[in-house]
Amino acid sequence: MGKYLNPGNIGFQEILQSEYVDKTGLIALVNKTVGTMEKLTCVSRPRRFGKSYAAKMLCAYYDCSCDSHTLFDDKEIAKTEGYLVHLNQYYVVNLDITSFISEAKRGRTSVADVPNAIVDAVHRELKNMRPELDIRESFMENLLRCVEETGRKFVFIIDEWDALIREAKNDAEIQSVYLNLLREWFKNSSFTPKVVAAAYMTGILPIKKDGSQSAISDFVEYPILDPDGFAEFTGFTEGEVRRLCDRYGMNFEDARKWYDGYDFPDVGAIYNPYSVMLAMRKKRFDSYWQKTSAAESLMTYINMDFEGLQETITRLIAGEEIEVRTNRFANDFETFRNKDDVLTLLIHLGYLTWHREDGTAHIPNEEVRMEFEEILEGTGVSKRWIELLSRSQKLLEDTIAGNAGAVAKAIEEVRNTQYAPTFYNDEQALRYVIKFAYIAAVDQYLKVEELPSGKGIADVVYLPKPKSLLPALVVELKWNKSSEGAIRQIIERNYPAALKGYGGEVVIVGINYDAKKKEHSCVIERV
Repeated sequence: MGKYLNPGNIGFQEILQSEYVDKTGLIALVNKTVGTMEKLTCVSRPRRFGKSYAAKMLCAYYDCSCDSHTLFDDKEIAKTEGYLVHLNQYYVVNLDITSFISEAKRGRTSVADVPNAIVDAVHRELKNMRPELDIRESFMENLLRCVEETGRKFVFIIDEWDALIREAKNDAEIQSVYLNLLREWFKNSSFTPKVVAAAYMTGILPIKKDGSQSAISDFVEYPILDPDGFAEFTGFTEGEVRRLCDRYGMNFEDARKWYDGYDFPDVGAIYNPYSVMLAMRKKRFDSYWQKTSAAESLMTYINMDFEGLQETITRLIAGEEIEVRTNRFANDFETFRNKDDVLTLLIHLGYLTWHREDGTAHIPNEEVRMEFEEILEGTGVSKRWIELLSRSQKLLEDTIAGNAGAVAKAIEEVRNTQYAPTFYNDEQALRYVIKFAYIAAVDQYLKVEELPSGKGIADVVYLPKPKSLLPALVVELKWNKSSEGAIRQIIERNYPAALKGYGGEVVIVGINYDAKKKEHSCVIERV
């Protein structure tokens, strides 16, 4: 066994020693591609979504230098056709491109040397494994000879394939050398069909659309925007999380609030596996993803000077779903033409979740929302953003103080800004304005919409976060009726009943919009 060539199954053995959610069904998908024209697979996912776990699993399954029957015989893959046909039947080349970059930096050498370092490392191990190979021949010649003499082909498993592209984003020559290496392996009619049984690559972004990465254009892609059959292996399914919560004695509804939000057709909810497992082990729901060392700064992207971008981010934080055009994104970290490109990148990075059916995106869960909310508290935000937050904070203070006239005026001002919906013609549009107006509350309150309570459903409820001394807010909205009627409905239907056990003060707020007079009115009471 080597480090890069036939690494064995020890990596997957270690995974199985801890809590393991069976994702071996992914192997069956790759098995279907072996030896076909679709044998090159590229899967792009956000960080911390199990890409490296999948790579170790595939190594253990395909590697001919070990016997992995005991690791897989009781797993889902063992129930599939072709399980034994491919088990431990191939030479495996396993590369984590980030490790080569780290070695170059530690050795104070140029990342330009990484492509040659990759070839040298694997070739060295190949010659150690088969000493009879001619050391004067090239790496590719020796790979061909190895296949000819043994009858075994190679499975290539490359983790973070795009790491060098990102690292050398401003150096076209380094990118070209690296892509030419991939072209030699995967787009070479005299080599690829003879040597490569299958390839599985992972990365953060899909392959670039401009043709500069044509070296890997033969790969079948499964990006986060359209994972197709790989969707259920993107993260944990709802059933898997339910079982984990039962096993660890954790509340499933809390897990849903914290880590759910990534939804795909035919699969449903997908949860961030990294954060779910940490929550189970630590017995505490918290934001674990934001504590990872992401190379890209969220603030960098949302502070880009595109018209309407920061207003859109604020709408997202307020809980809105935003229409995003993803089809023109260049699949890199440098080429941004408009705010849609920035938002599409945030989808690929996992900061937003994408609904393909209606073309909208939103913040997926509490964990990610906390990272956005930290931006509202941080330095470096734009002047317009600061003004918006200051206005919203004043609105919140006036609401708590019972200054109904000031609240109605402030909501009117928001209605007349670019933040308001284009078509202000129903209660849903009013609800959006209210959520946007109270954007400052996200730091101090938990917002719940349409909360079942008493004899009805409260429109918007703001629950103070733990240890807060602020009162709870129950907001009822009316369209072409009256704010007094909204207050009456809160009282008659006993909406504050939903806050049983809260124990603090409750401020009830009735807001109405009169479409004929084109004005808002407000009534505020304490209970």
